Amino acid sequence: MKFNSTDVSLAQELDKADELRRFRDEFVIPDPDLIYLDGNSLGRLPKKTAGILREAVEHGWGYRLIRVWNDGWFNAPSTIGGKIAGLIGARPDEVILGDSTSVNLFKLVAAAMKYKPDRVKIVSDVLNFPSDLYILQGFIDLLGGRHKLELIPSQDGIAVSNEAVEGAVDSRTALVTFSHVAFKSAFMYDARAVTKIAHQVGALVLWDLSHSAGAVPVELNNWEVDLAVGCTYKYLNGGPGAPAFLYVRRDLQEALTPPIWGWFASQAPFEFELNFRPSSEVNRFSVGTPPMLSMLAIEPAVDLLLEAGIERLREKSNNQSEYLIYLAEQWLYPLGFGLGSPRECSRRGSHVSLKHKEGYRINRALIESGPPAVRVIPDFREPDNIRLGIAPIYTTYTEIHRAVSRIRQIVEDNLYMDYSDKRLGVT
Repeated sequence: MKFNSTDVSLAQELDKADELRRFRDEFVIPDPDLIYLDGNSLGRLPKKTAGILREAVEHGWGYRLIRVWNDGWFNAPSTIGGKIAGLIGARPDEVILGDSTSVNLFKLVAAAMKYKPDRVKIVSDVLNFPSDLYILQGFIDLLGGRHKLELIPSQDGIAVSNEAVEGAVDSRTALVTFSHVAFKSAFMYDARAVTKIAHQVGALVLWDLSHSAGAVPVELNNWEVDLAVGCTYKYLNGGPGAPAFLYVRRDLQEALTPPIWGWFASQAPFEFELNFRPSSEVNRFSVGTPPMLSMLAIEPAVDLLLEAGIERLREKSNNQSEYLIYLAEQWLYPLGFGLGSPRECSRRGSHVSLKHKEGYRINRALIESGPPAVRVIPDFREPDNIRLGIAPIYTTYTEIHRAVSRIRQIVEDNLYMDYSDKRLGVT
């Protein structure tokens, strides 16, 4: 979509023509003057979620007590996981909910490395989320340092080329693991091509979908992906610290051995056998009793995303990110801003990073300015990235226009100089 006007009337026209606009009303938005562009870190609260949790607490826990586990709770990790499978191009029996993204990553890394015992190399990149790299480093340390982690560099700090991946993997590589969408720059890999490159040397592939699921089309089965993990509190709007999901391709499920032999991973948990017999299905990667209240909070938004359709959400996301970049080109680039994301939609996820040497103080001014100023909530990533997250199921064009206009005002009027550059605990 091409744009030729910075007037707010264009944004308003685009909102009126938006075929997904009704979904915004499904979310709690108590302050229309607070522009929320951080759904790539924590998604908004769906209106239905509070009622579902109230029912779970008051009726499920309060009245049904232990009986509630047979009212659907016991199968919820698989049932809700099966719905998430519809957003990531997987079969329902290949996805399960439980634990955190990091714990799920550890489980799948350990299983993959045991499956490839004669190979010692894990390949990732410098753009990957640091906690993913910590898990890889910790795994290598746990096994006495006999494995090697190779990180592919980025020439521009934004992207990694397929050629660089091809140059890094070889016959020693057991596992290739990246974030499908990079957390800082929003660079998006060609996952099909990278998976093929890894498979050509006999390596397994593990994708972190935390910045992908619910925002961009993912086709795990069509891409022949082996393993994947992802969180549910970003674009899936599952709430703070909501359980993560993991994916294991169906033909690999019995071949991979989970590193944690948990109660809910056994073939028959309530037979209480003394010797572990793993389930033959994906729930062999479960561990213990799932956190049901936070798990049930995931389902309402997943249902909304499935109803909206991931292709339509992606089309809107692309149009909105293009609009944001267009406004930045007109208003912000002359003020010292640069684009910290790929310019092409096909190589970019659903957030846009704008770089500025005073990015942190600008970010604080956006969030902390008092009324009557327009308040905007993005987030900041070192060293100079202001991340503007577009959650197409509820973000409007008018919000984007107001946010970029506010950034321009803060810099033109030097309002950011009233704020300290000392980092807060959460940025």
